[in-house]
Amino acid sequence: MSEAHSAAPRNARLIGRVSAIILLVLAVGYGIGGSVIEYTFSSDPLGPRVFPVALAVILGALALVYFVSPGSVEGFPEGRLLLKVLAIPVLVMLAVMLFEPAGFAISIFVLTLGSGLIFGAPLKTALIGAVGHALLWWFVFSFALEVYLPTGALFGG
Repeated sequence: MSEAHSAAPRNARLIGRVSAIILLVLAVGYGIGGSVIEYTFSSDPLGPRVFPVALAVILGALALVYFVSPGSVEGFPEGRLLLKVLAIPVLVMLAVMLFEPAGFAISIFVLTLGSGLIFGAPLKTALIGAVGHALLWWFVFSFALEVYLPTGALFGG
């Protein structure tokens, strides 16, 4: 067996374990962030903390399973694929930063438009999808679920 073939699985396991550690750190951070959400006692009995903390526990457990048994993973992305992989978290951070000043609809619009463009959608298709996605979730939250969504400081919200 050549040395290149024996090094590949070890490198793949290392990539899987590093990914698992990153996921575990994110789970801990998300859990801590969710656990400090303040709410009044008169709100629903479980409160808003339960959902993010439960997601953090599930992500943490899955990260630990992945760490113990990473299975087969692909190599680290390079070139254009690496740019696409890095563009997604940057886009999510941009959408989060836009949430307060521009509101929910604009934030979701930017996130959807950017995601569409990153994954190769034509501009017209990405625009239509972004408008549709923003409107869909605005109506679902505002009317079906009756959840207040911020309109953003730019729009007087």
